Amino acid sequence: MNGSELGGKVAIVTGGASGLGRGMVERFAAEGARVVIADLNVDLGKELAESLGPSALFRAVDVSDPDDVRGLVEFTLNSFGGLHVMVNNAGVSGTMHRSFLDDDLADFNRVMGVNVLGVLAGTTHAARHMATAGGGSIINVSSIGGVTAGRSVITYRASKAAVIHASKSAAIALAEHNIRVNCIAPGHIVTPLLASSVAGQADADARVTATRKMMDATRPLQRAGTAADIAEAALYLASDRSAYVTGIVMPVDGGTTAGSTVNFARLAQQGTFQPPTA
Repeated sequence: MNGSELGGKVAIVTGGASGLGRGMVERFAAEGARVVIADLNVDLGKELAESLGPSALFRAVDVSDPDDVRGLVEFTLNSFGGLHVMVNNAGVSGTMHRSFLDDDLADFNRVMGVNVLGVLAGTTHAARHMATAGGGSIINVSSIGGVTAGRSVITYRASKAAVIHASKSAAIALAEHNIRVNCIAPGHIVTPLLASSVAGQADADARVTATRKMMDATRPLQRAGTAADIAEAALYLASDRSAYVTGIVMPVDGGTTAGSTVNFARLAQQGTFQPPTA
């Protein structure tokens, strides 16, 4: 059933062709928004736009190129006549090494370029229009990896922590223009991002399976998160319901950042943990 919570609004979702971004695009469109899907995956992006009809358009964009992002905003304004919601969702994972001592930082520039520069460029170019149009909502997608420390994908964690701090700072700087800037920090969501961090490694499938099992055992809520869960959080931050909300970080993680708990019974049942014997 179509809603109208975003009726009359125009949104951009970067990384919108698949995963969390696709979920947000579909939810926004269902609530009456016109949406520009920005992504490097042309085939998936065009397919999604066509499936949503005239309320959606696709634009091929490399968010690590600020000129490309500026062109995205201009395309949106020319196509739909406005911009009310900017979701900086596009992101990449770093390589998951067995030890930090093995990390050669070869992916540092790519991870920071997409995850940090892309968010800053999207925030800046969207805000320049919003400041002249009465305000708007900017939603930046971080991760619980930017909230809590961990021993793996450290460059990725650093990039997502930077997104949080940049978003809070932008929320302060842009409040005078009635522009709200908030973060969503997803955690334990089933998307292809985890697999991309071990792509090409001989035991990639086994490592993904083991990591998923550990997530299941340490997450307070016993079900994994979905793209729809993130889309609901984004809808709230995009809508007028959150008109007095800015500068927050919203974990959507099954309670993990509240204080993850190791359920040894679940681990043992999965075969991930063997309890000691007498």
